[in-house]
This record gives sequence, structure tokens and C-alpha cells, in this order.
Amino acid sequence: MAEPQKNNNTNNSTQITTRVTVPPYMKAISGSVGGIVEACCLQPIDVIKTRLQLDRAGNYKGILHCGTTVANTEGVRALWKGLTPFATHLTLKYALRMGTNAVLQSAFKDSETGKLSYQGRLFSGFGAGVLEALVIVTPFEVVKIRLQQQKGLSPELLKYKGPIHCARMTIREEGIRGLWSGAAPTVMRNGTNQAAMFSAKFMFDKALWNKQEGDGTVLQPWQSMISGFLAGTAGPICTGPFDVVKTRLMAQSKSGNNVKYTGMVHAIKTIYAEEGLRALWRGLLPRLMRIPPGQAIMWAVADQLTGLYEKRFLQSAPL
Repeated sequence: MAEPQKNNNTNNSTQITTRVTVPPYMKAISGSVGGIVEACCLQPIDVIKTRLQLDRAGNYKGILHCGTTVANTEGVRALWKGLTPFATHLTLKYALRMGTNAVLQSAFKDSETGKLSYQGRLFSGFGAGVLEALVIVTPFEVVKIRLQQQKGLSPELLKYKGPIHCARMTIREEGIRGLWSGAAPTVMRNGTNQAAMFSAKFMFDKALWNKQEGDGTVLQPWQSMISGFLAGTAGPICTGPFDVVKTRLMAQSKSGNNVKYTGMVHAIKTIYAEEGLRALWRGLLPRLMRIPPGQAIMWAVADQLTGLYEKRFLQSAPL
């Protein structure tokens, strides 16, 4: 009777060990694939969000009015303006985010127990958000926002003819630093968002489905979507002012040295003084319409890929 018990203990040890074996590159790949699917599905909502945040004259009465106005005056294709930089941006961003978070979580784990504390999970998410903001998010969003704020589809009437042309024009007129306009609020927004999102996703997976990282079980896509949707709701509410300021700073051209906002703090004060407190959360509803569903889509894809990897690894592990 002792031998079966020994085997069970060996199996348990194998499962505990394999909880930390999903490599960062696999997390990065899963995030990239999820980002492509998310971008194609939700680009129109992102265009509407950007137009609302840049609307100082009150031309748009709400989300539906903004969407129908853009479609009627500029064509339905205008709702997918900036898709190429947005999809590329999401693909690279999620690869860096998921991979970096996995690396940082490994670094923050207790060397003796192998467990990750709540604080370590928060710091890992924040670090991943800061890195993605500086390396990928800021320059890509500068290009995306400047393309999205252009009205019309006739190339001869547009200042920027496409993503590459926009990046070149920005560098020519403002220097390479122009591609990092709005970096400070972007760092604050992304760092806070990812700290909350990774922690919340882990807690919802555990509370709702008894799923733990590396246990070999594969969540159903609808389960991942629920956890991802819930995890993606807190960030937009907390970081609304950072997102509005980021958009305003990225949209303004510095070529003539005549800018309305000189930095993050100045932008917050100016928007509050001129437009009121509610203006700092302008575009919140379309963000809530885009980010939680986007996280639901991304996690549904990412969890399937990492879950299948975990399951295959555990099944092939020696007993």
C-alpha cells in the first residue's frame, strides 16, 4: 500500500512544480494573438472614444451620434481609421505586457515556497504596464490618435497619408521626442491599469472557476471572457483623467511651438478650469464599451493557448 501513496506524492510534486513552468514567451505569443482579434473587433469604439475626447465644441451628442455622424459624413471605413497601427500596437503591447509580467512574477515569487504575494502581483503588473507604455504604447498611440482626429477620407485633404507618413512627419516637425508626447500620463494609466487587471484576473479565475495558474485545467472561452471582462472594468474608471490628458497631449502638434498644454499637470489644470471636472472623464463610456470587452476577447484567446500548453505539458510530464 505504501507504493501507490509514494506515486501520489510524486504526482502532487509534479503538479506543484509545473505550476511555474509556462514560459514567458508562451504568455507573449498568447497575448499577441488575442490582441489581433481584439483590434479587429473593437476599432470603431476606439475611434469614437478618440473623437469624443477631442471634441471641445460639443459637435457630438453621444456615442451613437458620434458613430453615425462619422459614418454618414466620412464613410463607414472611417470607423476603422488607424486600424493598422492599432492592431500592430496591440500585438506588440500584449506580447511585451504578458511576457514582462511573467518574468517579473517569477522574480517576485518567494524563493522557498514559490508563492507570489498580492503585492508582488501588483508590482509585476505595474512594471509591465510602465514598460509597455514607454516602449510601445506611447509612439503607436501618437500616430493612431493623429490619424483618427483627421476628418474625411480624401488623401489630398489629409495632413497624414498613413501610419508611416504620420510618424515621419511627426519626427520631421517635432523631433523624435514628438512620438513620445503624453508619455507621463500614459505611464500612469498603463501601470495602474495592468496592476489592477492582472491581480483582478487572477482573483476572478480563482473565485469563480477555481482556476490557478499552471494547474493544467483549460477554462472555457466564456469563463475566460467573464473573468477578463470583470478584470477590465476598474482601470478605466480610475485612470480616466490620465487617458483624456494623454489623448490631448498626443493630438497637439508642437511644430509651431504654440501648444495649449505644456505637460500632464498643466493639462489637467487647464481642462478642469475651462471645461469642468466631468471633462476629465470624457470618453469614459466608450472606454468601458471597449476595454472590458477587449479584455474579454483577449483573455478568451490567450487562456486557450496557455491552457492547452499547460495541459499538454502536464500530460507529458513523467510520473
